[in-house]
Amino acid sequence: MQLSVAPNQCQPLKIIALGDSLVYGFGDPDKGGWVEQLRRWWMLPDSAGHILYNLGVRGDRTQQVAQRLEVEFRHRGELRNRVPDLIILSVGVNDSTRLSRPDGKNYTDFAVFEAQITALIEQAQQLCPVLFVGMVPVDEAKMPFLDCFYYNHTDQYRYKEATRLACNKRNIPYLDIFEQWMGRGETWRCKRLSNDGLHPNTLGYQALLEDVINWEALVSYHARLEFYPRSL
Repeated sequence: MQLSVAPNQCQPLKIIALGDSLVYGFGDPDKGGWVEQLRRWWMLPDSAGHILYNLGVRGDRTQQVAQRLEVEFRHRGELRNRVPDLIILSVGVNDSTRLSRPDGKNYTDFAVFEAQITALIEQAQQLCPVLFVGMVPVDEAKMPFLDCFYYNHTDQYRYKEATRLACNKRNIPYLDIFEQWMGRGETWRCKRLSNDGLHPNTLGYQALLEDVINWEALVSYHARLEFYPRSL
């Protein structure tokens, strides 16, 4: 897919990141999460100056993101009413949680989720190019979250796989954070999650930022990534 405006030093891209608390950056009081850090890096004098809007809302599920997608998109036009050049989506973990007990109903029924995530990415794709950043695996030993939400790896895997397959079918790049972090081991993961077992901590968001900026799909939108420090 072609950018609505070709990237160059004179014309920075406008990018919106929509999703849940992983986009918002909850759990990182020091640096504000991966989206905020990326936004700040793109404000450096020697960067291409891409404009990044953090549109994450804590607790959002796929349906809520879909409901506000186009309104958020249309209100980020800036100069000459131009619309954004790229949408980054990250949502789904709140759909997967079970309510009230470990074997309770999923917050969003799986079949309903499959239809909703498909509708969301197709809606987004009609607006501009789309990238999708997957969910972070939780610490199951810390559940329930807020005494009523039971997140688990089995459901996370089902919901992220449905998202990944829907993205692949439509040629939308999908960053499988769940698989990457699971592959790094439990000790590594637990050091990067907050005490609530759900949100990354500052170290976790730093790792997530590194995963994102080294992602080929994002690098392709920015030919001048050399200003990123290698020791993130």
